[in-house]
Amino acid sequence: MVKIAQISCGTEYSGVQKEIEKAASTFGAEIIIPEADLDYIDEAYHKFGFNAASSSIRLMIARAMSLAEGKSDADAVFIATCFRCAEGALVRNEVRRFIQQNTNLPVVTYSFTERTKADELFIRMEALSTIVARKSLLAREKQEGLTLGIDSGSTTTKVVLMENNKIIGTGWLPTTDVIASAQEGMDQAFQDTGYKFDDVEGVGVTGYGRLNIGKHLNAALIQEELSVNSKGAVYLAGHQQGEATVLDIGGMDNKVITVNDGIPDNFTMGGICAGASGRFLEITARRLGVDISELGPLALKGDFKKSLLNSYCIVFGIQDLVTSLAAGNTKEDVAAAACLSVAEQVYEQQLQEIDVREPLIQVGGTSLIGGLVEAVSTVLGGMEVIVPENSQHIGAVGAALLVSGLGDRKEFGAKKL
Repeated sequence: MVKIAQISCGTEYSGVQKEIEKAASTFGAEIIIPEADLDYIDEAYHKFGFNAASSSIRLMIARAMSLAEGKSDADAVFIATCFRCAEGALVRNEVRRFIQQNTNLPVVTYSFTERTKADELFIRMEALSTIVARKSLLAREKQEGLTLGIDSGSTTTKVVLMENNKIIGTGWLPTTDVIASAQEGMDQAFQDTGYKFDDVEGVGVTGYGRLNIGKHLNAALIQEELSVNSKGAVYLAGHQQGEATVLDIGGMDNKVITVNDGIPDNFTMGGICAGASGRFLEITARRLGVDISELGPLALKGDFKKSLLNSYCIVFGIQDLVTSLAAGNTKEDVAAAACLSVAEQVYEQQLQEIDVREPLIQVGGTSLIGGLVEAVSTVLGGMEVIVPENSQHIGAVGAALLVSGLGDRKEFGAKKL
């Protein structure tokens, strides 16, 4: 059983502790609390060197120290504080950095609300369990045989057919009914390849619809998107060795993952508002009267300084956009400002929760929006951002790659869409 050390403050009195334990147990993991007696709390607190006013925060620091000094045993770490606590936010990041510097354990950080439910934590716990239990599989660098990868995302479904380390077919379409969308994506991927579903040696599924589609297809690999996406990203970018950071700005949530030799070791995901997501850019494109594919080139021609969008709320963000257009600003400037607004919010909400390692690999559908890629580079001080070929297919590529490492072929014939 995978042991996940919980280093947190406030989970008991905010009512989320049971939800954390439920989420972990769903994936065969156990939540453990590192040991720390009263004398050790003072000792650890002074060693850590952070002047915390809260006694609960001091206990959190002591538990982190206990883990780093080997007084407690764990396979992974879950760090959480309440989103309303400024001191907690500061300590959460420092504790995360401390654990990464002093252990080799994979870490996830989370800012919980009083109404956080197990469903919101599943992917985080599943990813921690996956990284521990499937470390050798995640280290796989080549795809072999004929495998199919399906990424059933919140807004789009991506399908990739791979043969002997090459992509030979792809599918990409909006997600409606998850099964029907997967079928259409598969039809696109198989087209002109000369292969059919019965020829496939392995199916890997990821994304929001992975459980439904995976069961329907009797898939050999059904895995959360954090580990799968990071694998697909470093594979496509040619950075499977060494360190990298993967950024995926999605339609509903954002993911930032640090990777070392192809294996994730720290990740954060979520977002306070859709104003920091691809959804805001879709609405922006619609309001500007252009297709989403035209938004990136439009933004690259504009100057974001002429049309600032400063709201964290998608509703007020659109209000800023309308006001800016009414004031006579060009579509190009507004498009540039919208891209910068998303990039700034992603930086403040997620990128600051992680130590960004170069290269930064930007993936997902929004990576095709050139203005957003440039905006991300801008907020990171001009850091080079890599957008690999087929970046929108990273989840499907990762699934097709990883499933080829599971060995024996599954019997697919009895389960077809």
